[in-house]
Formats: sequence, structure tokens, C-alpha cells
Amino acid sequence: MKCFSRYLPYIFRPPNTILSCSCHTEADIISTVEFNHTGELLATGDKGGRVVIFQREQESKNQPHRRGEYNVYSTFQSHEPEFDYLKSLEIEEKINKIRWLPQQNAAYFLLSTNDKTVKLWKVSERDKRPEGYNLKDEDGRFRDPSMITMLRVPVLRPMDLMVEATPRRVFANAHTYHINSISVNSDYETYMSADDLRINLWNFEITNQSFNIVDIKPANMEELTEVITAAEFHPHHCNTFVYSSSKGTIRLCDMRASALCDRHSKFFEEPEDPSNRSFFSEIISSISDVKFSHSGRYIMTRDYLTVKVWDLNMENRPIETYQVHDYLRSKLCSLYENDCIFDKFECVWNGSDSVIMTGSYNNFFRMFDRNTKRDVTLEASRENSKPRAILKPRKVCVGGKRKKDEISVDSLDFSKKILHTAWHPSENIIAVAATNNLYIFQDKVN
Repeated sequence: MKCFSRYLPYIFRPPNTILSCSCHTEADIISTVEFNHTGELLATGDKGGRVVIFQREQESKNQPHRRGEYNVYSTFQSHEPEFDYLKSLEIEEKINKIRWLPQQNAAYFLLSTNDKTVKLWKVSERDKRPEGYNLKDEDGRFRDPSMITMLRVPVLRPMDLMVEATPRRVFANAHTYHINSISVNSDYETYMSADDLRINLWNFEITNQSFNIVDIKPANMEELTEVITAAEFHPHHCNTFVYSSSKGTIRLCDMRASALCDRHSKFFEEPEDPSNRSFFSEIISSISDVKFSHSGRYIMTRDYLTVKVWDLNMENRPIETYQVHDYLRSKLCSLYENDCIFDKFECVWNGSDSVIMTGSYNNFFRMFDRNTKRDVTLEASRENSKPRAILKPRKVCVGGKRKKDEISVDSLDFSKKILHTAWHPSENIIAVAATNNLYIFQDKVN
């Protein structure tokens, strides 16, 4: 137990970057975290509708072995609070999801969504400005035509680097219920957005029309038994996608079968053990996140207490089940009373699909090595994290005598929760959102 590396082949060290505010407001709480396809950029969205993009520094020539740190690259307001006058409902500005598009040129593109509206943003750099217009002054005012006596050729002058974020497309008015997922298709021409009862397919070039590909809304809403909780496209097959439900089921759909995917190709569900049945069974079995592995062979799902890995070729049960915080089973009653039982935790794969990560309470996050079956609990907090120090594994004591390094389950802080995490696509760098703080950890450099 001397060394954390005995538990996992990766050692993460405390943050290069902490995005925080000493007296944070509700608007500062981070609501989504996402690396781009190269891992050079990291975007966060918050409840105030802001998107903050971090860029990784290039390796310095003086210290070639030192990894680049992440610094703020661009900050912009993505969504504003709105009011639906027809339904007398306020529409929050909170960013629910961010998804990057693969980089095609010098600019970067990303999708961001709140409860109702998806926006496509272009993030680009400008280090030159044109001067010498014929019809305008340098400050942009139009010149008197009578004063124009000669034709000028505009020239480009160097200027301080400026990063601009501009909205290129706004996809609105297609969802009656709150959008919980967006996913970019592998054809990079389309994406889908999912709410509680419907999934829509969009073309990036068409903003006023979408195709409804899943609709589970019953004719009589009193007959409603489940809602859609998450959806994602297959990483390689543009016709295939999955969506999860509040009943703990996953449906794999093929868009080649029919325009409306009301019939699934595969149905993944684990039979419930009758001996474990309780009042909370349906609530804790609801799936909060579903992710395809990078290879496309597996699906990972997160419910309240576990992470499960499913093989696409086996529908009747998961091939792996990992207990995230099983010690909370005895606390479900109090977690129901304080609404924590409805928290939606996300889960992520590492670049090689060999390790999975998900969050817990008390600013703990969990890692599970699929090969060695070892797991570790780590904590993202300022108090326990000095820069460049190695994170020590944490353990939760359920009952009896508590050891020196253990924390009692009764003293866990349920207001501190890790709901959103991200893993660099090719390196052992992780981003962990703890309320209004963003922690970036990376593997130890010898």
C-alpha cells in the first residue's frame, strides 16, 4: 500500500490548471467537460451559459520532457437565459453538453446546447488586421465620397493575437422537453440531439429542419413508463446509435432499417435480482450516461451505484460490473430525501479502452482497470493536492474501527460531487470538474 502505482498503471498528479472562484455562485458551477479530438483543447461549460476553452502549451525546448500545461485560450457566452411565453417557462442558460467536431482547417468548431437550443461555434485566431479601406476610416466610419480622390489598396498589418468565437449555426425550436444529449455522427455531416421522449437528426447545413428518428411519447401521457436519458452515435458506423432509458435499458438502433427507429435492433437489459428489490430499485437503475468504446465493440453505462460494460454481441447481461460506491446502499433513504439519488454521473473511457473513470461524492472519483481488475479512489480537492504531488488513494470505512487514512461513510460531503469528467484521447491526462473547480491531472513524469 506504499505506492499508488500498485493499484493502477497510471499515476496522476494534481492540477496544472484550476479554474475556480473563491466565492462561487450558482452560475460558476461546471456542467460539462470535453477534450477535442487531438486533446490539445479542453472545453468546459457552466450553469451561467459560458464556455471556457483551455489550450495546451507546446513543449518547451529547455524542458523537452515536461508536458505542456493547459491555459485559458478563449471564453465566450454561449447561451443566455430565455423565457417561453407560450408555456410560461424559463429556459436556463446552463450548458448541458459540448461536443467537438474534428478539425478540418485552422479554425475549431464545437456544438454546445442548453435545454432547448443547440449552437455551432467557430473558434478562430486573428493576428493581422486590414488597413487602408477606400470607403471607411480606420475606426470603421464611412468616409465622405467627395473626399475620396484616389484608389487605395488595403494591406494586412500584424496585431496582437485575438481568439474569436462566432456562432455559425443555431438549431432551435425542435425539442418540447429538455435536451440531455448531443452526439456528432462519424460522417461529420449530421448530429443528433435527444430529449426525454424524442431524438432528432440534424444536418449541419440545415437549421430550420430536423428528422425525428426516435419518438417514445405515448398517445396518453398517463401511460408513460420511461424516458430517454442519454444517446450516442457509434464511433465508426454512421447508421448505428444507442440510447438509454430511466428503466436501466439500452437500445441499439439502425437507421437503415426505417426512417423512424421505433423498433430497436438490439435490446440490452440485465434481469433484476428479486432479493435486492426495494423502493429505490427503479430510481437507482436509471442510466445517467452511455458511451461507446473507441473501438466500437463495447458500450459503457453508468447508473447510480455501478458502471457496467456491455458487449454489443451479448444483450442479456453486462460482461463487467464495477461497484462505484456500494457503501451508499444503506444511505439510500437519506439520499432520496436530499435529492442526491437523482444525481446524474457521467463515465469515460481512456484512449485504449482499458481503464474507465467515473465520479462519486466527497469530490472522489473512481478508476477501474479492466485488465487487472484493480480499482482506486482518488480525491480532487485543494486541501489534499499540492502541485506536482502524487495523489494518494482514498478509502471509505463503512463500520467498525476506522484506520488512519480512511474516511467514514457518515462524514462524506454529498454537496461535493464529481459529475463530469473527461479523458485525453491518447494520453493519460484527465479533467475533473468539482463544483466550480476544474482539476487537470496527468501521469507522473520521471
